[in-house]
Amino acid sequence: MDASSRASSGGVVRFPLSSTSSLVIQRGDITKWFVDGSTDAIINPANERMLGGGGADGAIHRAAGPDLLQACYGVPEVSPGVRCPTGEARITPGFRLPVAHVVFTVGPMYNGRSTAEAALRNTYRNSLKIAKENNIQYIAFPAISCGVYGYPYDEASTVAISTIKEFANGIKEVHFVLFQEDIYSVWLNKANELLKA
Repeated sequence: MDASSRASSGGVVRFPLSSTSSLVIQRGDITKWFVDGSTDAIINPANERMLGGGGADGAIHRAAGPDLLQACYGVPEVSPGVRCPTGEARITPGFRLPVAHVVFTVGPMYNGRSTAEAALRNTYRNSLKIAKENNIQYIAFPAISCGVYGYPYDEASTVAISTIKEFANGIKEVHFVLFQEDIYSVWLNKANELLKA
């Protein structure tokens, strides 16, 4: 079954990753996504300061309320002004969000070099690692680094989906909740290409 026929169920498309794990691609607002409110988390594509910003980062902070910012202030700095270096991940409660946790990760600015690809791969790998350490079974990612950081959608989707495929064991469902139709289409096509049975 190809993406176009699978997408007819409200734009939610499932791909098996293993006998116990699935990848789900859907259009939507990540601040409204949840599964059970106790073993779920969303990814915040933050900056290194973790104190809010534009795009999805700002939307997540607004939806979670001021307690999220206070929790971020409580994350120790690893160097002046840096709480989460590029490629790493940190976790907080979800506060007013419908999910139990927020996992913060910092994607790279696109520069066309392999260092950017390695850093982007690390955002997914480290986010999944921290999720497993906190018994998260359901996790939702946006398209990390595809906004103002300028990562080309096709390259970003290749890194994202191949890394999820490799490291998702132990997580029941990994979701991509994508706000823009064009990003959703690229992710869906890439999943069909990379996850053929």
